[in-house]
Amino acid sequence: MRPLDRLRSIKTKLGVLVAVTVAVAAVLPTAGARLGLDPLLTIPATVAVALLVTQVLARGMTSPLREMTAAARTMATGDYSRQVTATSRDEVGQLARAFNTMAADLEAVDRQRRDLVANVSHELRTPVAALRALLENLADGVVRPDRDQLKAALEQTERLGHLVSDLLDLSRVDAGICALDAQPVRVRPFLQEAVREARLAGRAVRFEVSVEPPDLVVHADRARLHQLVANLLDNAARHSPAQGTVGVHARRGTRGMLLEVSDEGPGIEPAQRTAVFERFTTGTGAGQHDGGTGLGLAIARWVTDLHGGSIEVADTATGCRIRACLPEGTPA
Repeated sequence: MRPLDRLRSIKTKLGVLVAVTVAVAAVLPTAGARLGLDPLLTIPATVAVALLVTQVLARGMTSPLREMTAAARTMATGDYSRQVTATSRDEVGQLARAFNTMAADLEAVDRQRRDLVANVSHELRTPVAALRALLENLADGVVRPDRDQLKAALEQTERLGHLVSDLLDLSRVDAGICALDAQPVRVRPFLQEAVREARLAGRAVRFEVSVEPPDLVVHADRARLHQLVANLLDNAARHSPAQGTVGVHARRGTRGMLLEVSDEGPGIEPAQRTAVFERFTTGTGAGQHDGGTGLGLAIARWVTDLHGGSIEVADTATGCRIRACLPEGTPA
């Protein structure tokens, strides 16, 4: 029972509480005197009624605080599902609504933490297990240390290195300690160099690069821009069919440079087009269209955010096209 919930200020509620208590204390003795009742009866009755009214009104005012105390105790055990009734319009009601928002945010963070641990463990376990099995075979003499075996070991080691590098990048994101070293970058030679590096991964795809105008220059952090392009190329190459084509197109737009990387893969469902940029996305379609560690597109979004730009999955008839926009003036 919260009869004062409509009032918008705790001060007003306290004033009403005092006024009602004073009114009860004044009216009841007067009424008792008019009825000829003994003051020894009316005074205790007045005190009891005033206390009862005070208890009813004050309980409605403080019940959100009691609910928050109980909810905080359950949150300490890892249960964030308990909600606080936030029907009051005053400061306590605002606090209750903020508490519910905080509880939802903490639940999301805790879920992301569990997902992070589970996914990192899975991503680490696969190359570690493969590398261990290979080294055990070499140590036991089951296989000979030929070129193919050493290449397989190197590939697993590189996979571990990429995962550790991605995790370090994301730790910088969370810590907010990454500054940009923005400088003019000639786009065409930069993209051509990135494509040459992507070809070294051995993907059976063709890369096509086009830049309009050919002398296009973007003001960006070269190292971070390389992360963006490398992750987009790796993502596209992974999901293109054998002998498919990965298109890399850069052009000057109204707000800056538009960079599009397209592939001929299965594409991404419209409902999943936002989720693909979340770290360790595992949803159907979305999680499958990401880098090998599940972090590639999350890092790509981080890079565009650092530059004050944006990234999205653009509409296309077939395959997937990811479009990044880097503005003319990049934050320093």
